[in-house]
Amino acid sequence: MKDIIITPNSLSGEVIIPSSKSIGHREIICASLGDGESIVDNISMSKDIEATCNGLKNLGATIKEIPSKIKDRRAFLIEGVNGKIKLQNKNIYCNESGSTLRFLIPLGALSSEEIIFNGEGKLKERPLDPYFEIFKQDNINFETCNDKINLPLKINGKLKGGKYFLPGNVSSQFVSGLLFALPLIENDSVIEITSSLESASYVDLTLDSLKKYGISIENQNHKRYIIKGNQKYKNIDSDVEGDFSQGAFWLVAGALTDREVISKGLNIDSLQGDKKILEILKRMGVNLKIEKNKIISSSSNTKGTIIDANDCPDIIPILTVLAALSEGETKIINAGRLRIKECDRLNAIATELNKIGGEVIELSDGLIIRGKKSLNGGKVECWNDHRIAMSLGIASIKCKEKLILSGANCVDKSYPNFWNDFINLEGKIEEIK
Repeated sequence: MKDIIITPNSLSGEVIIPSSKSIGHREIICASLGDGESIVDNISMSKDIEATCNGLKNLGATIKEIPSKIKDRRAFLIEGVNGKIKLQNKNIYCNESGSTLRFLIPLGALSSEEIIFNGEGKLKERPLDPYFEIFKQDNINFETCNDKINLPLKINGKLKGGKYFLPGNVSSQFVSGLLFALPLIENDSVIEITSSLESASYVDLTLDSLKKYGISIENQNHKRYIIKGNQKYKNIDSDVEGDFSQGAFWLVAGALTDREVISKGLNIDSLQGDKKILEILKRMGVNLKIEKNKIISSSSNTKGTIIDANDCPDIIPILTVLAALSEGETKIINAGRLRIKECDRLNAIATELNKIGGEVIELSDGLIIRGKKSLNGGKVECWNDHRIAMSLGIASIKCKEKLILSGANCVDKSYPNFWNDFINLEGKIEEIK
């Protein structure tokens, strides 16, 4: 489905939400560092998860697919490296996955051998400066392509432990990457956060996974992390919970239809920062009914609000769609980091919604959206960004005319079955041959 035509139609029915990609990355990494065999089940496969699995195999883990106990999901039997990186291939290909790159770089630096990280698209330009400062501190040799393009990145050297300083306003992934690696070093370590930590909930997910796999970290209010050295990852069996950032698309779809959409598989007690979607939707007037293991969203008269993107950046594109179809004005704040994702998501979603009749104004670190009752339809670009593509797909519900999406197959990065689920909810899609 490279290019598709969507005929506007209300969606209705049940959808099983994909498992959390964020938690999936973390559990597969922890299992790969463990002593013995672990099973990680309920994995919704995507290009990002595939990149992490392949990278970990190159670092010495054995990862085999086994039958899942959950329909249409994957399960992995993982033989861990017992905390000792055993390099099988020095070339680690991360595709377009920022999580894969930033989580695996510190693990690669547990080896004293040369390792080369590479990837595709905007990943080559995404910041890695916090790691470069650590490399200088620990005398780890590194080479990048040039000042603007960081990949391929060649590293040769070994993390030593001790005290590390990280900015909190670039990406929490740098914190998580070090938290995976530092417990395996002989020396104790401290991570000091030098500015306010954005997306702290993602670090909470990392700490929760580490705890499950036997690693102890002292978290001092997300300002300092105390890490004892010489720890061991244990082997466990685990199921990955549903993903609120993916569920957000269907929760918004239910609000925009004249019927209802039932989202199944979300953990209402989740630590995921994107669970904030529920609070934001309620504030905007969405009719939500929360039952055991399912959330029902139905036709709603929604209104604008202020949305702070600080701890939930991934749900901003779909919330922009809802805001564009809500009464009054919505302001999205603290969203500057969306400009360094797979694309500049603030510019992308503003540009495409405005093409089809929306009224979205870009700010340096946010958006102002003035709501309309409907959108026009027409042709839009997906910007090779899965979240832009899925958000525009949901926007089609309220279009007067057909919506043509160019590059709709980019959903494969995180949610390959998105368009199939869209069709199963009575969406009308025609593929352009």
